[in-house]
Amino acid sequence: MSELLPVLLAGIAAGVLNAMGGGGTFVALPALVAFGLPPVTANALSRVALVPGAVVSAWVYRRELTPIGATSTQALTAISVAGGGVGAGLLLALPASSFDAAVPWLLALATVVLAAGRRITRVLSTLRGRSAGMSSRAVLIGQFFLSVYGGYFGGAVGIMMLALWSIGLGLDAADSNPMRIAQLAAMYLSASVLFLVASDALSAPLLLTVTLVGAVVGGFAGAHLARRLPAWLLRGVILATAVVMTVLYFLRG
Repeated sequence: MSELLPVLLAGIAAGVLNAMGGGGTFVALPALVAFGLPPVTANALSRVALVPGAVVSAWVYRRELTPIGATSTQALTAISVAGGGVGAGLLLALPASSFDAAVPWLLALATVVLAAGRRITRVLSTLRGRSAGMSSRAVLIGQFFLSVYGGYFGGAVGIMMLALWSIGLGLDAADSNPMRIAQLAAMYLSASVLFLVASDALSAPLLLTVTLVGAVVGGFAGAHLARRLPAWLLRGVILATAVVMTVLYFLRG
């Protein structure tokens, strides 16, 4: 059981990070790979394990959900579910070697988004102006592609969602965070259904259970902590985790 303690702690940390602002993939995936799972299996297993934590976080925020512009919540959620399923299908259909080679670069991309996303958002929002927001169709198209990425890998996809909504509609990131968590749960849920049916995510039931329990605890605690801790501290923790894991993956490769 002592060997599983790092996996439990990684699950808790992943649940906390996802609830606070995103970045759980940076912790859960490397922890499972370090335990000996192949990257594709670890990715599928972590996605399944993180779903209950995301659902718990969304439940905590249920009274604070606000629509994304003129786009209906039902349509946005349906697109997230569809995109997450497509992304999961791509992960299972493409050769495992493709994902192994892509992981460090996906981590690097997500780390750049985490580090510079807020500045990019401000610059693009200034250039675009607030008068011409994205149409509901454009929001849904953008959400679909982000959901495909979320189903395939998912690193920093929550940050990317907030950036899309901020740039396209001028929405405040703090106000949009509850909807981010709900959409994250939606895309992870559909991806997990496919992983449970078509992948070997269930080949390590003990690891899955331990990670899942940790993610639920972390998701519940993180949703409450996010209301109390300063935003700059949360971003710093997530970014530091992302940088360390990205460097370790490049060194490992």
